[in-house]
Amino acid sequence: MSQLALPLQLEDHAVFESFWPAGNETLVAFLLDLAATQRGPGCWLWGNTATGKSHLLQAVCERLGDRSVYLPMRDLQSTDPAIIDGLAAREFVCLDDIHSVAGLPEWEPALFSLYNSISDAKSVLIVSADTSPRDSAFELPDLKSRLSLLPAFHLRSMPEEERQKALQLRASHRGLELPDDTARYLIARSKRDMASLYALLDRLDAEALVAKRRLTVPFVKGVIGF
Repeated sequence: MSQLALPLQLEDHAVFESFWPAGNETLVAFLLDLAATQRGPGCWLWGNTATGKSHLLQAVCERLGDRSVYLPMRDLQSTDPAIIDGLAAREFVCLDDIHSVAGLPEWEPALFSLYNSISDAKSVLIVSADTSPRDSAFELPDLKSRLSLLPAFHLRSMPEEERQKALQLRASHRGLELPDDTARYLIARSKRDMASLYALLDRLDAEALVAKRRLTVPFVKGVIGF
């Protein structure tokens, strides 16, 4: 089995219980069933930045523990592709941002070999990317053809009206109470994408813990300064 030298620790919030599925219920149900049965061809998730692709791949790995492996391909572009040798010994292989190594001549043959090894071992491959398999930038025809066999799911961006619920779910998972008025205040004054909102929530969580304060509007205003 490949021995990964990089620290690939999962984010503590990246679990199914903290993912608000609005518009992506079919995908979440598919992944939950895949993790429960540990059978199937895997899948290809694609969508814009900050739609939850990394969250879902890590959630699968959190469910499966040591039987799975998560690799953030964006962080591995300059790494020797030999790092993925032997990964098919894991029951689930999750490759995040696989588009980051598309077109790299040293990576594409290694991914092709990995795909075939996973198929032979009857393991499961889950990948995420910014485009559909058909529109990916992979240049090795056989690799692109193999990856196109994976069921593809388009991960939809969070609807405006669902962001408050998603933010409150994340807060609840962290053991925080986020009142409606505070959530609305944050959404009105933060960048609109969920990644920015979650990062702000993480900051407020740390500040509230130190100050031993609840997430009221006055407290939040004092922390973020507007």
